[in-house]
Amino acid sequence: MSDKRKRIVVKFGTGILTSRTDSSLDLEQFRRLTTELAGLVKQGHQCLLVSSGAVGAGLLVLGLPERPKELSLVQACAAVGQTRLMGLYEDLFAPHGFHVAQLLLSHEDIDSRTRYRNARNTLDQLLLFRNVIPVINENDPVAVEELKFGDNDRLSAEVAILAQADLLVILTSVEGLLDENRNLIRQVRDIEQVKHLARAEVGIFSSGGMASKLQAVQVAVAAGIPAIVSSGFKPECLKKAAAGEAVGTYFSIHHER
Repeated sequence: MSDKRKRIVVKFGTGILTSRTDSSLDLEQFRRLTTELAGLVKQGHQCLLVSSGAVGAGLLVLGLPERPKELSLVQACAAVGQTRLMGLYEDLFAPHGFHVAQLLLSHEDIDSRTRYRNARNTLDQLLLFRNVIPVINENDPVAVEELKFGDNDRLSAEVAILAQADLLVILTSVEGLLDENRNLIRQVRDIEQVKHLARAEVGIFSSGGMASKLQAVQVAVAAGIPAIVSSGFKPECLKKAAAGEAVGTYFSIHHER
């Protein structure tokens, strides 16, 4: 167990934020996950939240039964849902004494040296305020299809690098990376050797799948940031991850071999 205070990027996927039966947001899940994240900040960790869910929130408002395939309609859902998503986070973090700050990033923000530097400076300033939790999402309403980050998986890795994080935690609807027999792989030292175990998936309300998570993890690990992919349905997963306890699949960096 490690008591070292860390800068942690946590990613909440659509699959753990929406109901398994319809497009509504799972408020109990939101409440539990925000409580856990607030607990980490109270322990002294610096946490940045990369959150999906804007499209899912917009689906309900617009009366759509599932995630649309047309890009402009997905963007419309995100535009409607983003304000609802942020309002929910503000309401849920407030009882713990925290405010939220919204950052919407696009591929161009990561790719441009000037925008990249400005985004990093903004995050550094926000983290100086111990009562503020940055909530980051892709700028869906202006994103272009071929530049999509994949349910924010790639975005979470880019934010981890941007923030010079100590750890990336991607929470999803499965236990972690599973082998051919559906058993959990506890640790991965070489991502290339396990890529065949992942596949791209598009759910009714989400996109991405384990393939996009492995791609994101590979980006983070290459930058020297270890990563964890774990179930967002398991209580205290964030607490265990921050403490260095076994949870989900841990992707180590090279000097940890």
